[in-house]
Amino acid sequence: MSVWETPNVGANLADLVRAAAGQRPDHAAVLDGERTLTWAQVDAQVDTVGAGLQGLGLAPGDRVAIVLGNCAEFVTTYFGALRVGLVAVPVNTGSTEPEIAHLLADSGARAVVFDRTAATAVRARPAADGPVRVVVGAPAPGETAYGSFTGQPRPHDTGAEDLAVLLYTSGTSGRSRAAMLTHRAMLASVEQVHGLAVPAVVPDDVVLLVLPMFHIYALNGTLAQVARVAATVVLVDRFDPAETLRVVRERGITNIPGAPPMYVAWSGQPDLRQAFRGVRLLVTGAAPVPAAVLDQIATTTGMPVYEGYGLTEAAPGVSSTLVRGQAKPGSVGTPLPGVEVRLVDEDGEGVEEGDPGEIWVRGPNLFSGYWPDGSDGPDADGWFATGDVAYLDDDGDLVLVDRRKELIIVSGFNVYPREVEDAIASHPDVAEVAVMGVSHPYSGEAVKAYIVLRPGAELTAEELHEHVATRLARFKWPTIVQFVERLPHSPVGKVSKHRLREVP
Repeated sequence: MSVWETPNVGANLADLVRAAAGQRPDHAAVLDGERTLTWAQVDAQVDTVGAGLQGLGLAPGDRVAIVLGNCAEFVTTYFGALRVGLVAVPVNTGSTEPEIAHLLADSGARAVVFDRTAATAVRARPAADGPVRVVVGAPAPGETAYGSFTGQPRPHDTGAEDLAVLLYTSGTSGRSRAAMLTHRAMLASVEQVHGLAVPAVVPDDVVLLVLPMFHIYALNGTLAQVARVAATVVLVDRFDPAETLRVVRERGITNIPGAPPMYVAWSGQPDLRQAFRGVRLLVTGAAPVPAAVLDQIATTTGMPVYEGYGLTEAAPGVSSTLVRGQAKPGSVGTPLPGVEVRLVDEDGEGVEEGDPGEIWVRGPNLFSGYWPDGSDGPDADGWFATGDVAYLDDDGDLVLVDRRKELIIVSGFNVYPREVEDAIASHPDVAEVAVMGVSHPYSGEAVKAYIVLRPGAELTAEELHEHVATRLARFKWPTIVQFVERLPHSPVGKVSKHRLREVP
């Protein structure tokens, strides 16, 4: 049965909300602070937002940028846009003004929905130069108040291959590019985690969602999963170890999709065992978790942490230890149902048993290439080369080894070395710079910058951070700054990054 033939669910991802409202209309769907919305209320608000966006003149295929934190308005904006055939463009709320400006221009967004947190960055340019502005809160002149939306949307028929989401992700050079994810890909990924040895989400789960919804892990790996079974999601906008444990206790959380920094921070909390007494499932992804932390969590709580592997281009799931129901520190499990994985060498040939190779993925959950022309997507046979390297252990489970690309992943977020290098190089005292990722116990990886100063110049790490603060989101800043006399170069003058660790 294909994903769009699932009973009561059509080709549109937002149909998950409609089906949830039909199955459990009075069941709590979204808990946001003091607010509680049932599935019937969420479905009604999704209709209202869809009608409001249509009323602004948006037509199917138009892009809507969403610059909101983890709040109920994000949920209803996201599904509301999809319901009427628009393309959602979630935006990292930590983005700076230049980064948001680039994203809005590159996506060709016709509308942007934001709140006071992002107001300064969104309003930095004249309204006439950009998309229609919809603000959650008090509108400025020329803006539309989110709360003013009314009415019912005009019906829209969605095709499985219609574009649903543009999610900006990072490569190894230049600016970020948007992965084009269709309704088919998003729904396929949702369906692939059902029927596993350990269910990812069950109807009676109360799921903690502190992972940011502008990231694919939270967006489709969690929010859509909750809608799929009409469970309950508790939204938390910022992670604080003690505060989130209070939420876990008071809200009766049973399911925690997490990232490595969360488990690292929680492992040192004295009341962890008590807080997790009612929790059914602990999951992590986005980056490796130190084995010592996994051991400490398991020893303290008596619960394993299930690890998985995915990427934006796979919407996001590729493999998980949930498939077999056996947590194994260091392993990201076996491929999800419907996902094929190959390990290949540099010539695209399969590797010998036990040898590491680049992960190639094939499945209905894959993206359709990068915006706007679908470039660099799956090949003619449907395979996508991830750039990640792994090997199969004796049980046939994937073990991640390294990244063939120079991409840096900080707390699950991708960072371009070149983008950071360009921001640092714009400082007048910097003669040359090279950036690379290094292991970090809290964020998985951290950005390290090797900097050569101009003759006679003086610069501190603090002054450098002040300089890049207006150019880069906080997670892209170099955590480690090393001032050096020179950088290693290849015969053609290119910095030899593989030799950077040799620099004194």
